Amino acid sequence: MTGHQLEPVTETGYDKFINIRRRLHQYPELSNEEFETTKSIRAWLEEAEIRILDFPLATGVVAEVGGRKPGPVIALRADIDALPVQEETGLPFASKIPGKMHACGHDFHTAALIGTAYALKEKENELQGTVRLIFQPAEEKAKGAKQVIDAGALEGVQAIFGMHNKPDLPVGTVGIKGGPLMAAADGFAVEIEGKGSHAAVPEAGLDPIVTAAHVITALQSVVSRNVSALQSAVISVTQLHSGASWNVIPDRAVLEGTIRTFDETVRERVLERFSQVVEGVTAALGASAGVRWIEGPPPVNNDEALAELGRAAAEAAGLRAVVPAPSPAGEDFAVYQRKVPGLFVFMGTAGTQEWHHPAFTLDEAALPVSIRFFAELSERALAQLRAAGGERK
Repeated sequence: MTGHQLEPVTETGYDKFINIRRRLHQYPELSNEEFETTKSIRAWLEEAEIRILDFPLATGVVAEVGGRKPGPVIALRADIDALPVQEETGLPFASKIPGKMHACGHDFHTAALIGTAYALKEKENELQGTVRLIFQPAEEKAKGAKQVIDAGALEGVQAIFGMHNKPDLPVGTVGIKGGPLMAAADGFAVEIEGKGSHAAVPEAGLDPIVTAAHVITALQSVVSRNVSALQSAVISVTQLHSGASWNVIPDRAVLEGTIRTFDETVRERVLERFSQVVEGVTAALGASAGVRWIEGPPPVNNDEALAELGRAAAEAAGLRAVVPAPSPAGEDFAVYQRKVPGLFVFMGTAGTQEWHHPAFTLDEAALPVSIRFFAELSERALAQLRAAGGERK
């Protein structure tokens, strides 16, 4: 570990979860391939006699703590999948699987939720309701939350909580913000059809590359002329594929990229104008185009009352709550928030690199911090919901 040290009084207990995190880090599995990860999570939970629930999920685990006293049901969620990245950290517990890495810290999220489950299990007789533990597959593909919901694992849940590690925040800091926190992340592929010809006689064809260049330029006006200066959106064309020879004008060009927005109304407007610009520009130049959308998760939009609860829990756990800058990255935790109120926070991990970097690391001293925070948050959420009249159905 680097930087912060564990509290001496609890070092032995927390070492278990650090070792769990390192074990997961060594054996990463990609989205919907988390079979061994699932087996390991089940085994660690069963070791503490935590109830495993039976839902039709190929990968992932759903469990529960509490329920001995009547009360509401809340959920805590961690994502468990890794990325197709070759690790370059040089850590002694680096990935043993070539081309796969926990380069986004989902191993940390999983270990923290297991640790929180253990902490809550010790207080099970005192819990005023039930805490459901969702170890979700396929976050990186933005498919896992829907799979969990379709399996019925969100039924009866009245509030849901989750986190993402944040390398640029120090350990002991929790980023908590009501309202928009992370962006909707939609992808697109635009196929432009022209007419091929010899490069020396372009008038005999219809150049899709020139058309693509005009489309790319025109798309930059979608945000600047359709989105208020008080709001935000990003359109990035990240790929342009066309042609195979230096002296041949091809008949086809393909653009790919992403759109990021923080507001559903802005999202709808930008996607609508995007299609109009593509169709209008290509038609004006005599070509044709089709747009294929890759729908991503909606914006993460935190419940204001739960954000207040989160700040109180952070203070009670001895942590510093800060208001983080929204992230243009996407997160399918937002799919749960369309069903029930939710709070997603950024946990400070003092990392050396950003998410998805092959040298991504984090300070493991953030693990006990996370466990303390989510245990405290769970107890407070159950008590508050119970006081408001929330009961398990």
